[in-house]
Amino acid sequence: MLKTFPIGGVHPSENKLSREARIEYFPLPDTVVLPLSQHIGAPAVPVVAKGDKVVVGQLIAKAGGFVSSNIHSSVSGTVVSVDLAMTASGLRQPAITIRREGDEWAEGIDCSSELVRECTLEPAEIIRRIADAGIVGMGGATFPTQVKLTPPPGKKADVVIINGVECEPYLTADHRVMLERGEEVLVGTSILARALGVQQCYIGIENNKPDAIAHMKELAESFPGIEIVPLRVRYPQGGEKQLIAAITGRQVPSGALPIDVGAVVQNVGTALAVYEAVQKNKPLVERVVTVTGKPLAQPANYLVRLGTPISALIDHAGGMSDDVGKVIGGGPMMGRAMSHPEAPVLKGTSGVLLMRQKESHRKQPDTCIKCAKCVSVCPMGLEPYLLSKLSKKRMYAEAEPERIVDCIECGSCSYTCPAGLPLLDYIRLGKAETLKMIRARAAKS
Repeated sequence: MLKTFPIGGVHPSENKLSREARIEYFPLPDTVVLPLSQHIGAPAVPVVAKGDKVVVGQLIAKAGGFVSSNIHSSVSGTVVSVDLAMTASGLRQPAITIRREGDEWAEGIDCSSELVRECTLEPAEIIRRIADAGIVGMGGATFPTQVKLTPPPGKKADVVIINGVECEPYLTADHRVMLERGEEVLVGTSILARALGVQQCYIGIENNKPDAIAHMKELAESFPGIEIVPLRVRYPQGGEKQLIAAITGRQVPSGALPIDVGAVVQNVGTALAVYEAVQKNKPLVERVVTVTGKPLAQPANYLVRLGTPISALIDHAGGMSDDVGKVIGGGPMMGRAMSHPEAPVLKGTSGVLLMRQKESHRKQPDTCIKCAKCVSVCPMGLEPYLLSKLSKKRMYAEAEPERIVDCIECGSCSYTCPAGLPLLDYIRLGKAETLKMIRARAAKS
């Protein structure tokens, strides 16, 4: 029997329209916009100024703290501004804008496709290279990778889990990476294990990707300690806690982290970026992005330089039609609607989804009928109807003991609600306010 996580979950229509689309190199943009907050944690601090000349891979903003990440130029050219720029949500935040004037790479970066398999570096040097390269979680969480590889005192990992699940409908970037760059992913996985002093690694892949499972299993035969684990299709299996439970049977307690049960989870794209950083001295300046949706003529998977306008990707894949009702960054379950599609591709941009008018309109909310479907599908064992009601009434002190901060914001509750209630919207708001309350309390003590 295929493994999966123990409670909750749904199975939305997969709509993997771009699963057969090989990764294409996206044309270089004329201008890139690189926000200083492309990661969880403190914004990066600029180390360049207007008028400076830069090359691909050059450091342009340094990590602003322990939980932060370096940012590098994704093109060669001239810095035209260090100022505020519009994000996909319509907000303005500090960013560095560079006008491209060629494609010259920084000295020491190996851009060849030759596989470099053996890594004899000490763990501290591996982690330093990953930090220098600005690697973050590529599945969308964007947590700085070097922090995950530096467990707090008293905590130690004994297993590395690579997330090849890609359970979000429509998205296929990780699927294509495994098919086309699987050996590099495996080297990256072994490097992550070496950095942590771990002997056992697992790569979880849902069984709707039989080609990726077969390909990775064949490659993994020459990588001792790395096991490919086929998983039953079930959303949100890509969540860290759900994936750990599915593969190892370990349950991450409420308020705890994966490292508390000896696990470190990284995305397939992150493993590839780690390989390039450690073995090729290549910073994170590009990533694979799925551009998809039923209104598009040519759903695709592109290898895109960071900072490229998202609108350029949409145009390249067939362009906007009159039938487009919403543009989403990411997948339809956890992605966010974009109010500004001219915003740039970021380190965490896994996909761009165009939805038709009919698909994008929400059902008119009705009255809760107490069916408890939201409870049955919650993968964290929460009571979404209650958390939503408490959040709506701003009863955050009451929401905290009901474990609102454990919500992983997967959207399964809203997806399954027959009344069309915006459960996740209220829970997301309540979670944010509860976390503020908890931080304020901690600061006082």
